[in-house]
Amino acid sequence: MMEKKKILVTGGAGFIGSHLCRRLLDEGHEVLCVDNFFTGNKDNILDLLSNPRFEFLRHDVTFPLYVEVDQIYNLACPASPIHYQFDPVQTTKTSVHGAINMLGLAKRTKAKILQASTSEVYGDPEMHPQREDYWGHVNPIGFRSCYDEGKRCAETLFFDYYRQHKLDIRVIRIFNTYGPNMHPADGRVVSNFIVQALRNKDITIYGDGSQTRSFQYVDDLIDGMILMMNNKDGFIGPVNMGNPGEFTIKELAEKVLHMLPDSTSKIVYKDLPHDDPKQRQPDISLAKEKLVGWEPKVGLDEGLEKTIDYFKHSLSLM
Repeated sequence: MMEKKKILVTGGAGFIGSHLCRRLLDEGHEVLCVDNFFTGNKDNILDLLSNPRFEFLRHDVTFPLYVEVDQIYNLACPASPIHYQFDPVQTTKTSVHGAINMLGLAKRTKAKILQASTSEVYGDPEMHPQREDYWGHVNPIGFRSCYDEGKRCAETLFFDYYRQHKLDIRVIRIFNTYGPNMHPADGRVVSNFIVQALRNKDITIYGDGSQTRSFQYVDDLIDGMILMMNNKDGFIGPVNMGNPGEFTIKELAEKVLHMLPDSTSKIVYKDLPHDDPKQRQPDISLAKEKLVGWEPKVGLDEGLEKTIDYFKHSLSLM
């Protein structure tokens, strides 16, 4: 029988965090969800508030937090370009100061701590697909740097706390993830295309649509995160978590339109944003080796269907 733990999830009212909180509660744990609602949404956790093992605390991780926990999942940070570029200084502070504060908490409580890092640490990669031993190709002074470099610095801090203070850390690098609870205006390509198609607005492709992405359904990510946190063989990462199926942005747009045949949307093309990566695909061989039984199980068609159903319902309530 699994030991019941007190688990802190920062960014717990966000897209991924809310799914993680729900899964941890389903496993019988006590969950402390921390969020400042910069991009998180109380609607994502409304159904959890009545659970006696769930507690919500409105808090910004750039300030210290004094609680008693056994595990920490550090997810707090705006993760879509529209949101992390809105206040780039705060984005960097959330990644760096937030990491310092959560690592300090883990050190005091002797908690195991997992950092939700990102495929953005690889920048506009010159290696394809991307493996964990690739150091990246990142512009340190560009418009995306607040997020890219903030997450890279957070990884540095995690490994320095591991080496200097013997902290029990885990680091995962999350590739494009989608599913229910995404914000309709978060600027990510899957939610953008679905919302535009449902509203019969032009589907906007930046560039010529030949740039590629790999899309991971959120349930597969949550499976991997929990396996990574609880693995007992000393593997701390970093480890890629994503679905290696690679699609062009144009293919994704066409797939969404095919699944919404009543939509009158048309595809339009606009200039590619600065520093937008041309290719993004995870090599997940390390995750499959170290996290026995884990690999993405939800294909793009199935995942899009569930995500479209979510947006049909949520947009009708807005």
